[in-house]
Amino acid sequence: MSPTNTVPQRKPLFRGVCASSVTPIHADGTLALDRIKPHIDWLISEGVSAISPLGSSGEFAGMESDDRKRVLDASIIACAGRVPIVAGTAHVSTRLTIELSQHAERAGADALLIVPPYYMAPTPAQTMDHYRRIAEAVSIPVVLYHNIPLTGVNFRTAHLAQLFREGAVQAVKMSNPEPDRIASLLQETEGKMSVYAGIDSVAFEGLCHGAHGWISGIPSLVPAPAVRLYNAISVKGDLAAARMIWAKLAPLMRLQFSAYHSGGDGAHWFSVMKAGLNMIGPEVGDPAPPVLPLPKEFHETLASLLRDLGYEVRAHN
Repeated sequence: MSPTNTVPQRKPLFRGVCASSVTPIHADGTLALDRIKPHIDWLISEGVSAISPLGSSGEFAGMESDDRKRVLDASIIACAGRVPIVAGTAHVSTRLTIELSQHAERAGADALLIVPPYYMAPTPAQTMDHYRRIAEAVSIPVVLYHNIPLTGVNFRTAHLAQLFREGAVQAVKMSNPEPDRIASLLQETEGKMSVYAGIDSVAFEGLCHGAHGWISGIPSLVPAPAVRLYNAISVKGDLAAARMIWAKLAPLMRLQFSAYHSGGDGAHWFSVMKAGLNMIGPEVGDPAPPVLPLPKEFHETLASLLRDLGYEVRAHN
């Protein structure tokens, strides 16, 4: 497919901290749609600049398309235009990604968050075509979710910059443990492409490089301290204050991603997230299997880290 030259001018994207909202579920695994508004109200009260339903934290990969549409509709209604909605609409097929993306635009989403098709691991060239087809089908901005471990697609800086120059994507959530991937993309596009730190282990460095914002686990679990870090680095340029904030956030990051970074040993990032949210915010339920609730052995450590960040922690069974 040839690069598109007819992509319309798209609205500007947010700057700042974006929380990936979770999908509340009941104990029997069914959607708890009535819990979406309290959850989103809490995230907004914490000061986030945007909310992204149905990203990794929304457990989209285990949901049927109709349920994903119901969750997104409820999230957009709950948000009520208070902050932009960046809707996760990725699917394993281009056709279904377009269907979900068009639904999101009609429902009122401000932008789309789309991870490359997973499992089949298309080549970079094939995946670039995937994004071009999506761009032709919608008029709101597309944020490409760069996540190599969970997709098998390794876009290089040149690929991403090319998609940006064509107008197929407007931004990247860079979930790569190498901070220079953020720096190189910002430099290649002269800062015109919105680049977001997409994994907490590179958030500090990424923001120092000039990333436009942060979308990951910490902003979704403890948004207020994440906002303070963003403001210290990106608004005030106060590196000394930022280091003090990060010194309290880093232990939570290390706990949350302990299994991810070790290849299996430790706590699962999403088990930590839902357990933590249940301790400090409105009830959101447990993860959907195969991900299980956080083992009891990690509860007090998590609670202590949350208290150290200024949160009142409730007991959670």
